[in-house]
Amino acid sequence: MFFLALRHLLSRKRQTALTLMGIVLGCAAFIGISGMMLGFQTFIIDQLVNNDSHVRISAREEFLTADSLRDSMFNEGQIVSWLKPPSGRKDNAYILSPRTWLDRLERDIDVAAVSPQLVVQAIATYGRVSIGARVIGSEPERQSRVSTINKYMLRGKFTDIGNSGNRVAIGEALARKIGASLNETIYLASGRGMPQPFRIVGIFRLGVKSLDESTIFAAIRDVQQLNLTPSRISDIAVRLVDVTRAADTATTWNLLSQEKVQSWDQSNEGIMSVFKTQDVVRNSMTVSILVVAGFGIYNILSLAVTHKRREIAILRSMGFEPWDVSRLFLIQGLMLGAVGGVVGLFFGYMASYMVSQIEVSADRGLGGSHMMVSFDYLIYVKAFFLALFSSSFASYFPARSAGGLEPIDIIRSENS
Repeated sequence: MFFLALRHLLSRKRQTALTLMGIVLGCAAFIGISGMMLGFQTFIIDQLVNNDSHVRISAREEFLTADSLRDSMFNEGQIVSWLKPPSGRKDNAYILSPRTWLDRLERDIDVAAVSPQLVVQAIATYGRVSIGARVIGSEPERQSRVSTINKYMLRGKFTDIGNSGNRVAIGEALARKIGASLNETIYLASGRGMPQPFRIVGIFRLGVKSLDESTIFAAIRDVQQLNLTPSRISDIAVRLVDVTRAADTATTWNLLSQEKVQSWDQSNEGIMSVFKTQDVVRNSMTVSILVVAGFGIYNILSLAVTHKRREIAILRSMGFEPWDVSRLFLIQGLMLGAVGGVVGLFFGYMASYMVSQIEVSADRGLGGSHMMVSFDYLIYVKAFFLALFSSSFASYFPARSAGGLEPIDIIRSENS
C-alpha cells in the first residue's frame, strides 16, 4: 500500500512538489517566528525571575482618605466637610514582624532561599556628579542564593560587599554616568543624616538599562545606618523550589498578615500581558499554517481522486475494500505531511540559526549582542505534528470520497 501511494504521488510531480513546498515553508516559518518570540520571552522572564526573587514580601501600602477617618473621629450621622481631605500613607514603610516571617519561611519546604532587604532611595555622588539611585541592602550570601546576581558581575565579586564596612556593587551604566570605577569611593545620602562614603568593590550588568543605571547593592547593616533605621527591614525576597507556584503561594501568604505579598508575575502584569499578545499572534499564525497546508493537500488529493477513478475501479475489482482505497489516499496525505514536516524542520532550524547571528547591539544590550532565538525542542516537535495533523485532516475527505466510489458507477461515468 505504501509503494502504491508513493507511485500515485510521483505520477503528479509538479502538484506534489508545490504542496510539499507549502508545508515546508509553513513549518519553517512557524519555527522561525516561534523561536524569536520565545527567545525574547525566555530572556525577559529569566531577568524577572532570577535577578531578584520569585515572591516579594513588603510593607503594605495604605493611604488616608476621608472615609477612613470618619468612623474613628466622628459620630454616626454627623456631616463632615473637609477643606482639605486627609491624604498620604498611614502605614509603616517597613515590615512590622520580620522575625515571624523569616521563621515561617525557613520552615517551609517549598522555600529554597530567603533574603531580608532594606530598599531605600538615595543620592549617589562622585565629585560634582549626583544621581538618584535605588540602594538595596541585603546579606550577600543570602542574596546570592535568592538571585543570580553573581553571573552578572563584570568586575569584583558580589560577596565582597560583606556584612558591613560601607562597600557596594553598582550597575555598570550608573558607574559610567557618575564617572566612578572599581575601588573608588562614592557618597550616598538617603535624606536622613549626612552623606556617607562607600567604596565600590563590584560592578555588574543585568542587561536591563533602567536597572543598571539606578541599582546599588550594599550590606543591609550599612543601609540601615545610612537610613537611620536600625534593625528595620522593608522587604523579604523569597526563592521557591517551584517557580510555577509563585502566584498561588503569594495569594496564600497574603492572608497570613498585613504585609503585601506579590509574586514575580503579579508584579509584572504589564509585561506578561505583552507575552499573552505574542502568544495570540503565534497561535493565529499556527492556524493560518494549518489552513494553507490543509488546502494544498486537499486540492492535490481531490485531483488525484478525480484522475485516478479508473485505477480505483480496477483496485475495487481486484478485491480492495472501500477502507483499503480510503487508506491509500490517507497514506498519501500522511507522506506529504511527514516529508514536508521533516524538511521544514531543517529549514526552520537553519533560518533560526541565521537570525540568531544577526547583531542588534554592539554593547551587548539586553544581555546579548545578537538576536535572542529559542531552540527549544518543543517548538520543533510542535511544528512537525502540526504539519502531520493538517495533512491527515485535509486528506480525510478526499480519502473518504475515494472509498465511496463503486466500480459500476465509475464505469458508467466513463462511458457516458
